[in-house]
Amino acid sequence: MDVLGFNHLTLRVKQLAKSLPFYCDVLGMTLVHRGRTDVYLTWGDAWICLLEKPEEAGPPQGLGMDHVAFSISEEAFFAAVNTLREKGVPLVREPIERGGGWSVQFTDPDGLVLELFTGDLQKRMKQWK
Repeated sequence: MDVLGFNHLTLRVKQLAKSLPFYCDVLGMTLVHRGRTDVYLTWGDAWICLLEKPEEAGPPQGLGMDHVAFSISEEAFFAAVNTLREKGVPLVREPIERGGGWSVQFTDPDGLVLELFTGDLQKRMKQWK
């Protein structure tokens, strides 16, 4: 297989009406399309789909995805953290320098863990050697 790279991410959410304002108004994602049970958003180079699944009882426990990380410049990192705090977004992990960059983890309205990270894979691998 000759894969070119990461394409997109689809997140299951309970209510689009609750999640869409968080992703657009709090995080600043751009709405590209709104369907009956899904929305498509962009955030930098990332393409994200929110898929409404009201029957889901929250994030899965145990095996599965732990969190989703998005790249952010170090210059914009602390302003983003301040925005999260001002908007009352729950922080799972306070800002910390680790793995070759600054990281902060927070949750969306359904409890999915998201991360802003200033590093890249090369910096992370230098930390682990």
